[in-house]
Amino acid sequence: MSTWDLVVRAPRAVTGRGEESVCVGVRDGRVGAVAPLGERLDGDDVLELGPDEVLLPGLVDTHVHVNEPGRTEWEGFETATRAAAAGGITTIVDMPLNSIPPTVDVAALETKKKAADGKCAVDVGFWGGAVPGNLPELRALHEAGVFGFKCFLLDSGVEEFPPLSADQLETYLHEVASLGGLMIVHAEDAGEIARAPDGGGGRYADFLRSRPDVAESRAVDTVLAAVRRTGARTHVLHLSSAAALPALRAARADGLPVTVETCPHYLSFTAEAIGEGATQFKCCPPIRGEANREALWRALAAGDIDSVVSDHSPCTAELKRLGAGDFALAWGGVSSLQLGLPAVWTGARARGHTLPDVVRWMAEGPARLAGLRTKGRLAAGYDADFCVLAPDESFVVDPARLHHRNPVTPYAGRRLDGVVRGTWLWGRPVEGEPRGRFLVRGEA
Repeated sequence: MSTWDLVVRAPRAVTGRGEESVCVGVRDGRVGAVAPLGERLDGDDVLELGPDEVLLPGLVDTHVHVNEPGRTEWEGFETATRAAAAGGITTIVDMPLNSIPPTVDVAALETKKKAADGKCAVDVGFWGGAVPGNLPELRALHEAGVFGFKCFLLDSGVEEFPPLSADQLETYLHEVASLGGLMIVHAEDAGEIARAPDGGGGRYADFLRSRPDVAESRAVDTVLAAVRRTGARTHVLHLSSAAALPALRAARADGLPVTVETCPHYLSFTAEAIGEGATQFKCCPPIRGEANREALWRALAAGDIDSVVSDHSPCTAELKRLGAGDFALAWGGVSSLQLGLPAVWTGARARGHTLPDVVRWMAEGPARLAGLRTKGRLAAGYDADFCVLAPDESFVVDPARLHHRNPVTPYAGRRLDGVVRGTWLWGRPVEGEPRGRFLVRGEA
């Protein structure tokens, strides 16, 4: 009788010790052993990786807008999770807004789960929302298993998910702290943006002036002051401005429970290279200049930024206003769920970083944020979620070949390094029938 259900023999693999040659034994969907390659474990099924392939743990993306139900024409669980799997991602956590109803109470959470049931190619968890008036709902959402609560400090872009004021933020953080929970914050200051110039028209420089660095810095200062007074564990979403890093660094040095993420598009693109009317690049906060991009890369290397996640925020092609090319009118969001790994790897290797660095940013860091204790690492006791990557193979992004519902992405025509050749969930290849499970905080 074979010892293992599946054995993966990988001359190159990324484990907690870095890159090494291993033989991985899988039983009942979990990794049971990670042994030296020479041990030649026996299994019912054996997967032999080639010399040009690297075994990674399945990536974890904690910032995905699936939009179903309510705006399923923008995206949906079937298309989003297929795209995730094609990009080596085996776990996503869905954002509470852009779906209708937003996930601001348990009834809405159950509606979302019903919409997703039987459609998910990868494992899925859910964030709850924190909006004016739903403070009494937070405890029930927490007990129902959401991984934390998202709030905005300015207009979210959809009327059913209004922002919290600074005073409300502090009140909600007190409640989150009492639950032992997590608040995740879209940190841009509404007042600073109201005072900024209008960003209409086709010139990206004008749009960028409408979302200035100071808006992020001011909002981060507001968040940090509230965290100092409440002690609530708090996470700053999609940091685009390196100007906010010194305050975050100082707060973390003081022991404040604050973490921060950035996104592939902030590490890949620069404001200087965005052409007239290229609204596929619009996102909020915005893509900034080249010097800012390099500062974000340095902060990642230094550990001042904890993770890289997609902020996949798709919409229909019509809502991107590609014909009009007006940045003020276009929906602000980048579609990139399938492309995050090659986008980050392309930039990382060019700067001397390694695949273990990428795994730390895109698997271990997001899993740690969400408290996913069996995700994000290639180690005994963890879920047998794998990504097989050919890191030296490149491709040109063709939007028509992506699994996203709408073929709009700023990566179109861009050459990226790293081809995902296969994704495994719970020890089985992701193909055919959706097998993704719903994840619950504290149980995954």
